[in-house]
Amino acid sequence: MINIGDIIFQLIAIIIPVLSIAAVVFFIRSSKKKTEQLDRIEEKLDRAIERTIGK
Repeated sequence: MINIGDIIFQLIAIIIPVLSIAAVVFFIRSSKKKTEQLDRIEEKLDRAIERTIGK
């Protein structure tokens, strides 16, 4: 017979590493998206400055 405590422990032992990996993946993807967004904003600002200086 399996104890409820053993089941809970096994679930926690599986969930913690999975959540840790998911958090790392989320952080990396979020960081990459922010970098891409900043690059797009920088490009738009460069074009706006060029238009302003060009006039």
